[in-house]
Amino acid sequence: MNELEAMRIFVRVTEQASFTRAADGLGLPKASVSTAVRRLEAMLGTQLLHRTTRSVRPTADGQQFYDRCRDLLADFDELQSMYRSSPQTLRGRLRVDMPGGLALATVITRLPEFLDRHPNIQVELSCTDRRVDVVREGFDCVLRIGALPDSSLVARPLGQLRSANCASPGYLQRYGVPRTLDDLAAHRIVHYVGTLGSKPPGWEYFDGTRCHFIDMPSVLTVNSVDAYQAACLAGLGMIQVPAAGERSLLDSGRLVEVLPDYPAEPMPVSLVYPQRRHLPQRVRAFMDWVAEILAPSLDRA
Repeated sequence: MNELEAMRIFVRVTEQASFTRAADGLGLPKASVSTAVRRLEAMLGTQLLHRTTRSVRPTADGQQFYDRCRDLLADFDELQSMYRSSPQTLRGRLRVDMPGGLALATVITRLPEFLDRHPNIQVELSCTDRRVDVVREGFDCVLRIGALPDSSLVARPLGQLRSANCASPGYLQRYGVPRTLDDLAAHRIVHYVGTLGSKPPGWEYFDGTRCHFIDMPSVLTVNSVDAYQAACLAGLGMIQVPAAGERSLLDSGRLVEVLPDYPAEPMPVSLVYPQRRHLPQRVRAFMDWVAEILAPSLDRA
């Protein structure tokens, strides 16, 4: 195993904070991963990682080495592809994360196009409701919906997603179709919260300038996007979601849009990625492709 491959292993161990998770992600035996890191430490003459039974974290020297390794590996990937004129020559692994709704509705169905265009790229796609740690978990880029917190990440704004108020036909048959905001008093919603036990915001509507919230009765609170959608389909209440993610259900009639004049505030959509001097071409190619296929579903900010 050469030093470059050992550095890749060290970077993955640092980001995963685990030899076991790094080995699983790289498809290597855990012993080989441990050996690679020990050889790097012997070569450099310093300890790179603090190891305990519960966690692995970089030493001060290890953090500096990690930062330099990230830049060096990115530069090496860029150097390898600098003179390649054909998209088929882009190669390597892409680790990306995005909301499940957009992934299922748009990205996964179109992914064969990208992989046909770049057959030597392998994609690791994560779809989770939580906000992943882009750097620690080793993601090349992440698609995020909503306002972005201040961070060291680079953000590429793509546009805004229109929100839709949705209900199932069965729900509307039982409770009627709301025509005005005053009608909401006789209706119920499904609450969505990031953490169970936190206070739900209520029904949101955007007047073009600011958001307003209306308290509404509810019999169910969930912390999963899939459960949120399933609860609406089951007639347990109305939901407020990005319209693009529900397009197939709306087109098929399994969900119905209500109160279209009172949507929630449009949500910004961005691609974020770690700060690097040189972004690998395979990452840039993937982000350009995602921006292209999402463009019809997004409004300009």
